[in-house]
Order: sequence, then structure tokens, then C-alpha cells
Amino acid sequence: MKSVRFGIIGVGNIGTVHARYLLAGTVKEARLTAVCDIDEKKHDAIREVVGDKVEIFSNARDLLQSGLIDAVIVATPHYAHPELSILAMRNGIHTLCEKPAGVYTAQVQAMNACARECDVVFGIMYNQRPNPLYQKVKDLIDSGELGEIRRSNWIITNWYRSQSYYNSGGWRATWKGEGGGVLLNQDPHQLDLWQWLVGMPVRLRAFCQFGKHRQIEVEDEVTTYAEYANGATGVFITTVAETPGTNRLEIAGSRGKIVVEEGRLRYWRLRESEDAFNARWQNGFGEPECWEVTIPVAAECSEHHVITANFCAAVLRGEPLIAPGLEGIRGLTLSNAMHLSTWTDGWVDLPFDEQKFKQLLDERIAASVDKQVESRTLDASGTW
Repeated sequence: MKSVRFGIIGVGNIGTVHARYLLAGTVKEARLTAVCDIDEKKHDAIREVVGDKVEIFSNARDLLQSGLIDAVIVATPHYAHPELSILAMRNGIHTLCEKPAGVYTAQVQAMNACARECDVVFGIMYNQRPNPLYQKVKDLIDSGELGEIRRSNWIITNWYRSQSYYNSGGWRATWKGEGGGVLLNQDPHQLDLWQWLVGMPVRLRAFCQFGKHRQIEVEDEVTTYAEYANGATGVFITTVAETPGTNRLEIAGSRGKIVVEEGRLRYWRLRESEDAFNARWQNGFGEPECWEVTIPVAAECSEHHVITANFCAAVLRGEPLIAPGLEGIRGLTLSNAMHLSTWTDGWVDLPFDEQKFKQLLDERIAASVDKQVESRTLDASGTW
């Protein structure tokens, strides 16, 4: 292959984003050849977006077995991600799944098992990983420049969503429609980056507030405290009801501190490690000499097409994936554990009890109620 023929399953907001950059030729080694949406009432509007040369299907299996595509982007609501990804991989189709990988980890285990068996490329749309800011943070940590991680804090509250946003879809912010709120809808990228940078905790205690600020079933505010095997701690704070919001990541190590905020990376480097200073210092008050170091970082970029271009390189030339699909379960593990901690009002050890989580989730799904939906349609520009 000289290029990868893509299909898209689910032509809603994010599916339309993928369609538009593929149609524009932004990814040089990719072209859009087919799309699928089960709502046939939308097909005329979808045709206006994708043009006459792209085939439109209403059944995912028909798309996957059409011979028109080499790869697929799964861009449906969360619950369908594992089922459709497995179906695609079983049909020999390279699969790029939107985040989150699924709603609960037991569901995603089956997806990962299939990925290990099938000779296809499996990626997840974690488009924040290529961001040069986070790439540099990972480099500073992995190289040992920051020393041993002592503490991490992420305040991510710039997800403001009004009640009208939630009223725009009956499935939005319901247990049976999305399986969660801000953790599963807005925060998958940050939860993935958090574990990608500092690793997975050994246990956590979370406080999720359900429908505290919005008339929704699921969480709209969360505060979590995590503990790690080396004794490090972490705090994750998020909400959809704070404005102006904050996006601040702070990571402290034995050799300095990193802060990422407002598109900027700041790094304070200790001339000697805190451990070494503490061992030799005998004069009471005092602390290691510290320099704020300017680190060159490329312009911020978190476009979806970067992940898609990397995915094409993996399909065509075997280049390593920035965001392997098998890693999609890690951020989901964190959000599931946060829910479970709140529901059981206690600490949750990782790995956690997946059966207990699924039982408690199913209880909430059984009591879940669709909201009244505002009428909206897709126009020719791909806007709802």
C-alpha cells in the first residue's frame, strides 16, 4: 500500500472532524473511502459533508466487509467502542478507536485480547500524547532529569459545560448512554497522560459528586488522592461547572519541579538532589540551590490528524505507535477506580475488583433515564 484507505464508523461531532481532515488531504498517506452511521435520516446531510466519492453505509459489518477500506476510525458513543473495534479487527481491518477505549475495564479486556490475536494495527485516539509540552515532560522524567517522582497534581477544571449541552442528547451524561460524566467524557486524555507520565498508582481514594451542579445522573465534579509504590502521591481535580477554569499540571521530583500551564512548560532544577542536600546539610534552615531553566519546546499541537498520520506510518512501515490501543485500558482503570471508590466510600487498590464495579454500574444503568432532547441536525459544514 502507498496510502491507507479509511472508513469511519459514527459520523457525529468527532466523526465529522476526522472526515474533514481526511477529505482535505491533511494526512498525506490517508484517504477517506467510506463512512457508516446507523441513523439513515442523517445520510443526506452526511453526503453533503463527504461528497459523492465516499460510500455511505448504515451497517458496520457491511462497511468492514466491503473491501473499500484498510483501516477504520471508531467514533461512536463509548459503549460501542470495544464491540466495533473487535468486529473490525476480526475482519482484518486496522483499527483506530476514539477515546475512551470503553466504559468499563472488563469490556476493554476483550478488545485487548482480540488485538493481541489479530495481525492488525490497533491504536487509540490519544491526541494529547504528541503535544510537545507533554513529550518534553515525559523526556525529563524518563531521562532521570527530574529524579524520583515525589508528587503530582493536576487541576483540570476548564471543561465548562452548560445544562443546554447535556440537554442536547438523551444519552448524554446518563449511566446507560455514556457510563460516566466528566471522567469518561472530558478527562480521558488527562487520565491517560497522568499515568503515561508518572505511572499507575497502587491505590486511590476518590470523591465524585453526581449531579451536583447540573441536572445529570453522572459525576460533574471529582477530587481524587492517589498513592504510588515508591511513596509518591498524586491529586486529580476536575469539574464541568467552574469558570474560568484551570489546566495546571505540577510534578515534583527529587531533583526539581515541572509545571505545565497555559501552554507553557516551566522547570525548576535543583543543583543537587534533595536527598543529597538533606544528607549533608547540618545548618538547620536552608535548601538546595535552585535554577529556573528555560527549556525549548515546540509549539503546542494536539490535533487528531497527528495520531492518524502516525497510525498510517505504523500500518505502512511498521513505525511505533504514539498511542497503542492496548494502553487505552490504563486511563479507564483510573476512572473506573474513582467511581468505585466513591460508590463504596473507601480506598480502592489497583488492580481493582472489576466484577464489583460492573455490578454497581449495572445497578445505575438499570435506573438510568433518558433526558429530553433538543432537536438538532448536521449541516453541510459538519456542524450540529
